[in-house]
Amino acid sequence: MKATRLAALVVLAVVAVKAGQHAKGWFAEPEGKAAAADAAPMSRIVQTDADQPYRGDLVLVDRTHPVREAGRLDDVVNLFEHPELKHGYGLMDTTVSLSKRVAEKWQVLADAARADGIRHFVINSGYRDEAAQKKLYAEKGSDYALPPGYSEHNLGLSMDVGSTTASMNAAPEGNWLSKHAWAYGFILRYPEDKTAVTGIQFEPWHFRYVGLPHSVIMHDRGWTLEEYLAALKEQHTLTALVDGVSYEVDYYTASPSGETAISVPADGAYTVSGDNDDGIIVTSSAGGEKP
Repeated sequence: MKATRLAALVVLAVVAVKAGQHAKGWFAEPEGKAAAADAAPMSRIVQTDADQPYRGDLVLVDRTHPVREAGRLDDVVNLFEHPELKHGYGLMDTTVSLSKRVAEKWQVLADAARADGIRHFVINSGYRDEAAQKKLYAEKGSDYALPPGYSEHNLGLSMDVGSTTASMNAAPEGNWLSKHAWAYGFILRYPEDKTAVTGIQFEPWHFRYVGLPHSVIMHDRGWTLEEYLAALKEQHTLTALVDGVSYEVDYYTASPSGETAISVPADGAYTVSGDNDDGIIVTSSAGGEKP
């Protein structure tokens, strides 16, 4: 009798276990649904304002695209008054100014050049306000200068770089920059073989900061800023791998209404720049480092 009861209890236990397993199957989440619910969104939508197309590191400034008020940088500093920003290079005079952020990037480049034995850089000109540009235009004329508001020097992102040993065509400094500036976010803005594209004669001294990965993409594909912006507008997305960091560059056409919805990483580094026309460019990095 005792053995019969024990056997009955064992059978009931087995049935209970099986029932529990079936019940779990009946109420389980569909495959992948729980994981999807827990996954964080990859991107979010933000609204840019009407001035965004006219500000940022990628704005194009030329005879048909003047500097807009929104594009003027607010961190321009006198380099002579900031000795921490000018290690290893000289200044033409005490009035040379530049965006502080760009000066910090240039300092990294100058330190790398000095490690290669290149140590005779001098910045001849940086940011110019409209009064200084007007004076230069009056002195040099349209063959050698641009009207006030139509020069990259009115932005704070560009500089004229020289050497204390020779002209930039012949100096080791010019040769080093032609080979390495792109790796630090700078481009030779007016190359010798691109006059028909830029509309400006060859200037081996004029360098412009555009940042990573843009300088790398332009270098790899032989593009000027004009050609790079045109390719972005046509292709909408470009990617690059720089020092192990994956970058994505996306182009949006600005809305005529003034506000434009753009997609940015939900939890990651990104920058936004206009093209000084009707485009907005979002640059994001998968490694989390700010572009």
